[in-house]
Amino acid sequence: MTTTQHHHLWFAAVACAALVGCREPETAGNVRVSGHVEATEVQVAAEVGGRLVELRVAEGDRVNKGDVIATLDTRDVELQVGRARADRNVADAQVRLLLSGARPEDVRRAEAQVDSASAEVASIQAELRAAETDLQRFEALLTANAGSQKQRDDAKARVDVAREREQGARDRVRAAREVVAVLKAGAQREEIEAARARVASVDAQIAVLEKMRNDAVVVAPVSGIVTQTLSDAGEMVAPRVPILVVTDLDHAWGNLFVPEPFMPMVSLGEAVELVTDAGNTVAGKVTFISPQAEFTPRNVQTAEERSKLVYRIKVAVDNSAGVLKQGMPVDAELRRP
Repeated sequence: MTTTQHHHLWFAAVACAALVGCREPETAGNVRVSGHVEATEVQVAAEVGGRLVELRVAEGDRVNKGDVIATLDTRDVELQVGRARADRNVADAQVRLLLSGARPEDVRRAEAQVDSASAEVASIQAELRAAETDLQRFEALLTANAGSQKQRDDAKARVDVAREREQGARDRVRAAREVVAVLKAGAQREEIEAARARVASVDAQIAVLEKMRNDAVVVAPVSGIVTQTLSDAGEMVAPRVPILVVTDLDHAWGNLFVPEPFMPMVSLGEAVELVTDAGNTVAGKVTFISPQAEFTPRNVQTAEERSKLVYRIKVAVDNSAGVLKQGMPVDAELRRP
């Protein structure tokens, strides 16, 4: 899942030649106006935070909507999902046992599960002690400039995993003991309802964790060009903080600026052809006419031209051929009615 923020870049500095008077060309009855190409920028972020383990794209790459473009580390979430599923199995078993009643063999089997889970705790604790010893050694080496940060980080990761496993095993011991206690005591209606509620609670927890795992895979929300990368693989990223920017050039548009005297020549839906400095043309139509006048942008050279009022019009085009680029200056001819 991805969180996107759409930002329209407004290029206030439009082409000087276009706005210095919007001259009439030799073709009788026409007026030439100018402006710039603009496009929608989409800031792409992950819904969850974590370490960015893979960034599959670079600036300039084209992506299609739905492409996987980045992944975050999901090891912690995977451990939590495993623990939750184990808890769910235990909770479900408790419900079944409460409904069916206890048999001697059920009690013996449950007690055996307690013993097995306890043995697992002891085994994991031994692994944890070894991992903690390694971590202390690598931290000492790093302090003495005799070891690497990566060795220390890897050792820390092994300690974290072992601690997660130990906690999971302890939880299973506790749950198994609860099963034994229930079997020996017999079930009451309230206990059955509570056990069912426990199953529902764990199911909800699993759903949340699985969503977190899915959200760690970042997909392109739109088709376009990667115009900026804001993070690198290996960095920690925060939830909903952009990691890259995709620009949708397929649906670019031209922002043209029309002097007030020529506004009667413009109407919604009117066909307009954008022309680049290289002579390429792209057909479009007027989809927006600003109701408010503005002064010619300040980068125009003379005070006389800066004092002129213009109106912005938007010309939508099909730029799937990629002729137009963001910020590119373009011209257009307006025909007198």
